[in-house]
Amino acid sequence: MINTNLKFWRRELGLTQAQLADKLGIKRSLVGAYEEGRAEPRLATLVNMARLFNISLDALATTDFSKKKNAKAAQLRQVISNASEVEADPASGGNLRILALTVDKDENENIELVPIKAAAGYLNGYADPEFIEELPRFRLPTLPTAGTYRAFEIAGDSMLPLNSGTVIVGRYVDDWHTIKDGTPCIVVSTKEGVVFKRVFNKLKRDASFSLHSDNPVYSPYELSVTDVREIWEAKSYISNSFPIGGVTLEHLAGLVLDLTQQVQTMRKV
Repeated sequence: MINTNLKFWRRELGLTQAQLADKLGIKRSLVGAYEEGRAEPRLATLVNMARLFNISLDALATTDFSKKKNAKAAQLRQVISNASEVEADPASGGNLRILALTVDKDENENIELVPIKAAAGYLNGYADPEFIEELPRFRLPTLPTAGTYRAFEIAGDSMLPLNSGTVIVGRYVDDWHTIKDGTPCIVVSTKEGVVFKRVFNKLKRDASFSLHSDNPVYSPYELSVTDVREIWEAKSYISNSFPIGGVTLEHLAGLVLDLTQQVQTMRKV
C-alpha cells in the first residue's frame, strides 16, 4: 500500500511531487516512481514518510488510507510549516518544522496546555506526538478559527501585571519575519526554554530577536534565530487573579524619588 498511501497523503497535505521530494530529501522522479509502484523506497525514506504523514511504518505499508471515510480524523495529526522553501532561512520555515497537535472527534484542533511542570520536557517533546497527546487540552470558542493555538502556564514576575501561574494562549507563528516589534510571544528556545516576552524583530539586521520583559527589573537580551524552536503570538490569557488597578503608594514614592533626582541633577548643571 506504500504507493497508494504516498499519493493519498501527498494530496492531503497539498504538495506537488517536487515539494514532497524536497521535504523527503530525494529526487522528484523517485516520488513518481514510488507512487506508480515502479520502485520501492529505502528504509530511511520510509521512516521519513511515516514521520511526515504522522502514521506508523506498519500503517504506511498495510493500511489503505484512500478507502477510509475520513483519514484526517486520526486523533493526532501534524501541521507542516511551509511558509518558504528557502532552506537557508530558518526564520521563514524553510527548515521543515513539523507541529504535532491533537484534534477532537469532529476534526477541530484542540488547545494543548503546557503547565509549568511540563515546560522543561516541552523543549524535547514539542515535535513528539506522544508527548503532545499526554498534555491537557481544551477549546476556546471565542478565538478565531484560522490558526493553531497552544497554551502555556508562565512562571515568575517578568511580565507583570500578569502573575505567575497565568496561562497564555498563543497562535503558532510559522513565518517569523511577520512578527512586529513589541509583540508579546511565547518563545521556545534551546537556551532559555519556554519564556513569555515582548519580541523585537532583528532578523534582517543580525538574525536574532531581542526579548523584553514588561517588568523593568529584568534587562532585555538577545536570542539567535538558530536557538529558536517555536514562537507563539499571545492572543489571550487565563488567570485566577485580576491585575491590580490604580497607582500604589510604592509606585508614587518611586516617581517622586526619580523626579527629585532629576531636579538635583539639573541644578548641578
